[in-house]
Amino acid sequence: MYKTIKISRGNTGWGGPLVITPTDKCHTVLSVTGGGIDPVSQKIAELTGGEAVDGWKTSLPDEEVMVAVVDCGGTARCGVYPKKGIYTVNLTPVGQSGPLAQFITEDIYVSDVKPECIEVLGEAGEYVAPERVAAAPASDRPKTKAQAKEEIAAANAGKNENIVTRIGKGVGYVVGQFFQAGRDTIDMVIKNILPFMAFTSTILGIISASGLGNVIANTIAPFCSTLPGMLLICLICSLPFLSPILGPGAVIAQVVGTLLGAQFATGAIPAQYALPALFAIDGQVGGDFVPVGLSLGEAEPETIEFGVPAVLFSRLITGPVSVLIAFVLSIGMF
Repeated sequence: MYKTIKISRGNTGWGGPLVITPTDKCHTVLSVTGGGIDPVSQKIAELTGGEAVDGWKTSLPDEEVMVAVVDCGGTARCGVYPKKGIYTVNLTPVGQSGPLAQFITEDIYVSDVKPECIEVLGEAGEYVAPERVAAAPASDRPKTKAQAKEEIAAANAGKNENIVTRIGKGVGYVVGQFFQAGRDTIDMVIKNILPFMAFTSTILGIISASGLGNVIANTIAPFCSTLPGMLLICLICSLPFLSPILGPGAVIAQVVGTLLGAQFATGAIPAQYALPALFAIDGQVGGDFVPVGLSLGEAEPETIEFGVPAVLFSRLITGPVSVLIAFVLSIGMF
């Protein structure tokens, strides 16, 4: 017997609470958290009577996914499933962030979720997916802009527009597109670029003031100042069982990149190694997004089952190759 559960946000989380009820058709918990089924996904499945599956090994039709559990640090994954209308649980304390932030709403998304944030409400009723919520009767709700435009268009049907009207409408459309582009740009800068700059500045300040930078620099500098060392770093970052863990939010790459940037600026590491070092520390980039990307491409379950390990293992080859190419191209650059 299925049961209804309530998922609340953590102390530093955002969104929710989500009240979720499984059905015979929609009872699967999709765990996309760096490989394996995490404790939150397992508990949701146990309390609801549903089934937890590893999103790295298989894929399901959207209508069969009851809830998706991710560990996104604020990039695309946290918005992919809300965009599809699927309840989304994020293990990290991230709110409306990333390029799909407009789809992340409190009625479909909750973050900083831990096992203790999940509770049973009662026996299962009929599950209603977010995108399938019944709309109020047309007579009981105000008209939307689209409906108003349709009515105006219907009223003007058959009327010939003069040249001035057509030019005015064309200019208005172009201006509107530019205005919306500007608004989206400002929104992106405020929600993504400025927080990243603040994060980088804070990390750099902590590393410099605490002396941690010298310790890490003395450890990493020997590797980043030689080609074999950079190849070794890239191989470690590209390991199939490590890259999905190092990838979320690009935190590791940001911290190490900030540190190396300071070392290049002070001359501790020759500037000619800057380009290959960039590829060396980014060997894991995208490793956590492989199953999500395949899902966005509407790949078949068999494609995802074989495609995810294929991409992860291919990084062991393409990662070091990219370092070698960058090293060759950087010769004579500085």
